Amino acid sequence: MKVFRHIADVPGAYKSAVVAIGNFDGVHIGHQALIAEARRHADERRAPLAVMVFEPSPQEFFRPGGEPFRLTPFRAKARLIAALRVDAMYALAFDAALARKTAQEFAQDVLVDGLETGCVIVGADFRFGKDRGGDAAVLSYLGEMEGFGVVVLDPVAGAAGKISSTGIRTALKDGRPGDAARLLGRTFAIEGRVEHGARRGRTLGYPTANIDLDGYLRPAFGIYAVRAAVMENERTVARFEGVANLGIRPMFERAAPLLEAHLFDFDGELYGKHLSVELIAYLRPETKFASVDELKAQMARDAEAAKKLLR
Repeated sequence: MKVFRHIADVPGAYKSAVVAIGNFDGVHIGHQALIAEARRHADERRAPLAVMVFEPSPQEFFRPGGEPFRLTPFRAKARLIAALRVDAMYALAFDAALARKTAQEFAQDVLVDGLETGCVIVGADFRFGKDRGGDAAVLSYLGEMEGFGVVVLDPVAGAAGKISSTGIRTALKDGRPGDAARLLGRTFAIEGRVEHGARRGRTLGYPTANIDLDGYLRPAFGIYAVRAAVMENERTVARFEGVANLGIRPMFERAAPLLEAHLFDFDGELYGKHLSVELIAYLRPETKFASVDELKAQMARDAEAAKKLLR
């Protein structure tokens, strides 16, 4: 999949595409259905399939410094979308200039003049343009006027109702990673480069790989059974099971939350490696213990509980 940051960089071979537009945070089952519908139309037209996203997201642009909410940072999002047989991603910079464009200006400047779009696929709740002034109906009207097709896909529902990024965030904040996985269509993972820490886990007999949560949503703080993948060049080169603490370690009063994963049957160095840690099950909340010995005893119980669950 080719990734383009600027409309001016898109060559003719990747124009006149069928374009699925959205934020696609999480690339969940509903997003996958929308992209599959776009693939069907692209195949019928014998046109490229493209996905349009915005970086930073509009929410991050309008609320800088707000509570982290991302389910998938850009790198993970791009990899998940590429796996859906998408030919190109238009990752447009969401800045003041783009925020000022009205719905009509966005359609004309971006979709028509910039990308010569053949067809656009959006969800029924799609909003675009200055002050979110355009919706799916407005886009359909503009498509008729400017000569590009518009397909509006109804929300995808699961057993618990509409599948949405908001529902996934709620499940993770409530400590229900299994429910989040059912909405995502895969296990939720936090990934990043392994950082040097205080080496406190090593002194306690449980060395950990530490990952900064950065812009990720904060799931419920506590202890999780996890599966981790060591990645190189976007490919998995090794897998391990383990147990992880996600939070601030109340005994040691960390200011910023951190994911600290202890990997079973691993003996080596992970500093600087890219690690993807899947949250399989929530075991318990974070706890402040009366002594280090009590903490070590609980860590041993957590490890056994995780091993039993992962089996």
